[in-house]
Amino acid sequence: MDTTNLRSGSDVAGASKPVPMERYLVLTSEAANLCGVEAFTRHMAAHLGKRADTLAMTANVGRLNKALEKCDGVILNFPIVAWKKRLVEPVIVALLAKLRRKRLTVVLHEWASLDWKRRLVLLPVVKLADAILFSAPEIRDEWSRSHSASRSKKIALIPIPPNLLPSPIESDVPAATAIRGLRQDGRKIIGQFGSIYPKKNCAELLSIAAELRKAGQDVAVAFIGSFIKATDNVEDEFHAQVRAHGLEDRVLVTGYIAEDSHVFAALRELDVVCYKFTEGLTSRRGSVLAAALSGRCVVTNGPREMSSLSHHGLFNAMIANGNIRLTATDADSSAMAGEVGRAFQCLPGTLDFERELDMLWKTIIDRLDAVHAGESAPSRYK
Repeated sequence: MDTTNLRSGSDVAGASKPVPMERYLVLTSEAANLCGVEAFTRHMAAHLGKRADTLAMTANVGRLNKALEKCDGVILNFPIVAWKKRLVEPVIVALLAKLRRKRLTVVLHEWASLDWKRRLVLLPVVKLADAILFSAPEIRDEWSRSHSASRSKKIALIPIPPNLLPSPIESDVPAATAIRGLRQDGRKIIGQFGSIYPKKNCAELLSIAAELRKAGQDVAVAFIGSFIKATDNVEDEFHAQVRAHGLEDRVLVTGYIAEDSHVFAALRELDVVCYKFTEGLTSRRGSVLAAALSGRCVVTNGPREMSSLSHHGLFNAMIANGNIRLTATDADSSAMAGEVGRAFQCLPGTLDFERELDMLWKTIIDRLDAVHAGESAPSRYK
C-alpha cells in the first residue's frame, strides 16, 4: 500500500497518529444513461482522484484480480442498474475481495423500497461487507430493523450531493423557451424537476396551483421531466387531474432533458419550485437540491424529524439561507399555496454553492475513510 500521502488521524475516532491514505477500487456499471446511484458512484471515484481506480462490473476473475492488486479495498454502490443482468457479478466481486483480504465497503442507497427479489440478490454481498455507508437515516433504520442487519459492521451516514451541478446561464434552449411561453401578462410559473410518478405526488402541485388561482394568483405549472413508464396509467391519470383542476391550458411537461445545462435553463424560467412529499422532505430528494442550486426558491413540506437532515450540510445551509422554505410536514394544498405566494415576493440570499459542495464531498470521503479503515465513525456521523 502506498503510504507516501498521509492524512491526520484526528478525523477518525480513536486515531492518535497519521494513518495511510486508502486506495480504492470503485465498481461501476456500463450504463450510458445514468441513474442517481450510478452518477454518485462515478462522482465519488472522480473526487477520490488518484486514490481510486474504476472498473465496470465484471465476472472476469482475471481482470478483477489485476485491479484488486492495486487497491486496499473495494466500494460497491447499491442498487445497481440493470440488476437482472448483474445477478452474479457483485457476488464474485465480494467473494474475490474477501479472498484477497481487501476491505469491502457497500454504499446502500435503498433497502425497504426495493422489490424483495432485488434485496435477495444484494443480501449476500451486503452480508460480506466490512462496512456500510447509508445514504439517509431512513435507509439505515430500514436496514437495522431487518432480520439481515448485522450489529458488528462499521456503519455511517453520508450526505448525497445533487447529481446535477449549476452551469453557465443559457436561455435559448427548447425546454426553457417552451416554459417561457406559459408566461402571459405577468403570470407566475411554479414547477418542479424530476421524473413524474405516483409516489412523488406530482399531482399535488396541480392542487396547489388551483389553490393559488382561487386566491387570485394567475399561475401556470411546468414539470421539467418525463413520465415514468409503469403498469398503471400514470400519464392518463395525470392529465385527468389537470382537467379536474381546470388547468388544461396552463400545464406543460417538458419531457426528458439530457443536458444538465438545459435542465438549469428550464429551472431558471420558473418563479418558484414546489414539492409536497407524503413523508415530508428527506435527504434523499436530490431533485430538491438541484432545483435550489438553480437559484430559485424551493417550497416543500418539512421532514417529520429535523434531525433526519442533520448529517447533510448542504440541505441545512440551504434551509438556513432561504433557498429551501419549509412548511409543516402535513401541510395541505392551501397552506402550501400560501407559502408559495410568500416565496413569490422574496429571493433567497446568496450562498456559495461551490464551497458547500466541496465541504459535502470532503465529508463523504472522510466518512468513507473512517469506516473503510475499520474505525467507528465519529459521533457526528451517526
